[in-house]
Amino acid sequence: ALNCLMAGAASDLGYPQAGEELIRAGWAYATAIAHRPLMAHLRLELAGIAYWPRPRQSRDLAESGLRYLPDGPNAAQLHLQYARAAARLGDPPAARRAITSAEQARERDYHDDLVEIGGEFGFSRATHHYMAGSAVIEIPQAEAIAIEELQRATDLYAVGPGPGEHHGYGCAALAHVGLAAAQLRAGQLDAAATTLEPVLSLAAGQRINPIPQRLGWVRSELPQPRYQRSSQAGELDERIEDITTESTVR
Repeated sequence: ALNCLMAGAASDLGYPQAGEELIRAGWAYATAIAHRPLMAHLRLELAGIAYWPRPRQSRDLAESGLRYLPDGPNAAQLHLQYARAAARLGDPPAARRAITSAEQARERDYHDDLVEIGGEFGFSRATHHYMAGSAVIEIPQAEAIAIEELQRATDLYAVGPGPGEHHGYGCAALAHVGLAAAQLRAGQLDAAATTLEPVLSLAAGQRINPIPQRLGWVRSELPQPRYQRSSQAGELDERIEDITTESTVR
């Protein structure tokens, strides 16, 4: 469990290779004690690190994790990681099936010691909607559904964690980034600028590696022809560039 936590920290600080080494160390311990929920969570952590550079491996790791944990909130998280990777690989039907499976896994009664620990080992309803929206946004012509999911996520983060849940500021920020990207694809520049404001206002020490990375994804939407003559789009692009040069990684 400690190796898993350190792996997440290493990855957030921009050292994915160190994160992978720590996960492999954690895997050795987890298999030695045959702790299936922890084995599943380590697969999930590694799938998250692999997602951007190696989406095929990310998909396969999530599928592997489900062999150890079929039910409960963390199984739902594995299904959603699979959905995100499948969507990036151009397989919308598989992504949609995985999103449905995630809802079903979450609804089934389940409890283990990792769920009891919570925090990094839990999976809130807000983060569930964030990950579902992150998968849907990769599907062509699905901006409206992505906006609905990601708006639900940001609303739940704003309300605060429910009973037994924990929220991390990183996932909340990434939900805003994803929502802004979906809004830009839908032509909603004003809404996207408002959505991004909490992220652009983060202190430099809070800009963990995924945040500037995903902001680059938002920035790639701004050169669209519909925004080329917009001063607001130009200002937003400039602000994103400024904060990505002052991230906690640097």
